[in-house]
Amino acid sequence: MGTFGYQYGFIGMGNMGYAILQGLLKHCAPKDVIFSTRSRETSENVAEKTGVCFAADNRSCAQQARFLVLAVKPKQFDAVISKIRDVITEEQIIISIAPGITIQNLKERFARECRIVRAMPNTPALVGEGMTGVCYDETLFSDEEKKIIRNFFESFGKMELVEEGLMDAVVCASGSSPAYVYMFIEALADSVVKYGIPRTTAYELVAQTVLGSARMVLETGEHPASLKDKVCSPGGTTIAGVAALEEHGMRNALHKATDACYQRACR
Repeated sequence: MGTFGYQYGFIGMGNMGYAILQGLLKHCAPKDVIFSTRSRETSENVAEKTGVCFAADNRSCAQQARFLVLAVKPKQFDAVISKIRDVITEEQIIISIAPGITIQNLKERFARECRIVRAMPNTPALVGEGMTGVCYDETLFSDEEKKIIRNFFESFGKMELVEEGLMDAVVCASGSSPAYVYMFIEALADSVVKYGIPRTTAYELVAQTVLGSARMVLETGEHPASLKDKVCSPGGTTIAGVAALEEHGMRNALHKATDACYQRACR
């Protein structure tokens, strides 16, 4: 196995890359990570906040990291890969978090043998509560590497191994959907502010309720419909609210959002 200066490297430090980095640093020392960005100002700001060193350029970052995270937008991939493809070795592992770009497509862009992990994380990684769908050809990785991959993604939340054909659906389930949850929190808070609850209090009430409800689903293992039914007393306030949501198309709106998201991811 070759010797690398850093265990992890990040090319790109936008919202998603920074969220992953922040989560990773709760379980990994800054000295084990390096990153590169297009902006010197961004590099200096991130380095100051995290204690992580930045490389002079993407090529230098790629040469020094055993696990290299491509945290740039899909439209930037060709430009980035063209600068680093000739320094990537089979000993390294490339982690791509770009929606809609397959492992085979990435291999063709690198035009050389390389080992790739395709992943779809989400921004709650910033607070250690990320959810990441992951796929890769397990025959190409050692048991130690598989353990490191799992530890990497679980350092900022949970991960699920999925078939690559399902990755575009993962974008819908967890990659893009935090935006919908934030919209729900904002809308529900607005709806009670009009009855006199202070806005900061409304956000606290609603956000904690969303958090607690999610933990109920994850920790009890009960079907969401069963948990919903336990809150809906016959003739009570909750069932009246549920009926209004059904009348105004909450489920249909979510299906439409998922369809639009999926179609864009498949483009």
